[in-house]
Amino acid sequence: MRIIRDYTFLDPDARGASAAIGNFDGVHIGHQAVIDIARKAGEAIAAPLGVLTFDPHPREYFAREEMPFRLMGPTAKASRLEKVGVEQLYQLNFNAALAALSPEEFALRVIHEGLGLRHVVVGADFCFGHGRAGKAEDLQHFGEELGFGVTIAELIEGTQGQISSTRIREALSDGKPRDAAKMLGHWHRIEGTVIGGEQRGRELGYPTANMSIDGLHPPRFGVYAVLVDVQNGPHKGRYHGVASLGVRPMFGENRANLETFVFDFSGDLYGATLSIALVEYLRGEEKFDGLDALITQMDSDSDQSRKILAAL
Repeated sequence: MRIIRDYTFLDPDARGASAAIGNFDGVHIGHQAVIDIARKAGEAIAAPLGVLTFDPHPREYFAREEMPFRLMGPTAKASRLEKVGVEQLYQLNFNAALAALSPEEFALRVIHEGLGLRHVVVGADFCFGHGRAGKAEDLQHFGEELGFGVTIAELIEGTQGQISSTRIREALSDGKPRDAAKMLGHWHRIEGTVIGGEQRGRELGYPTANMSIDGLHPPRFGVYAVLVDVQNGPHKGRYHGVASLGVRPMFGENRANLETFVFDFSGDLYGATLSIALVEYLRGEEKFDGLDALITQMDSDSDQSRKILAAL
């Protein structure tokens, strides 16, 4: 997959795609449906499949003091989009200049002149341009004038209503990763680089891979059964494990992170990129009377996680 970050001065072979437009946070099944429409439209006109998205997320740009809400960072999003077959990812830098474009200017300068898109697909709730003034129907009108096709995709309904990134965040906040997975079409994952920790887990017989969750929506704090994908390095592969997400009240910490104990593993993961899939919430964070009680609980958590993951 090719990633393009600037809509000006594109190589000719980076132009002319059939692209889905949106933020695609989580790349849930509604997003995948929009992308699939763009794929089929592209096949009809022999155009590559593209996605046009923005980084930072416009909501993040305009409300910088807001609590983190992203389901995934830009690297994880790109990885997921590549998995669904996207060939051209237009991951544009959302800045003051882009935010100031009127809906008509966005259609002309970005979609038509800049990226040269031949067909675009948006959701029925799509808004664009300065002040979110443009609606999906306006984009159809601009497409007729400028010569690119526009398809408006209907919103996808699940068993419990409309599928959205907001409802997925709510499921994760409630400690229901399986409900989130039904809407995502895949496990919710936290991806990042393994960083140095206090090595307390190693001293307890449970060495953990520590990862930051800065900038991401925090799922409910507690212990989870997890799938572990080591994405690079000598230990690349898939493993099972158990992870603690939170602030480690036993040790008086106050900065949230993700600590994962990888089953049946021996080796150094520092600096490796891990993708941790939250499968099932086991329990909340607790403060124990002593280390012996903590180790007994960790033994129980590991046994429970092994049984859950063996049944997948």
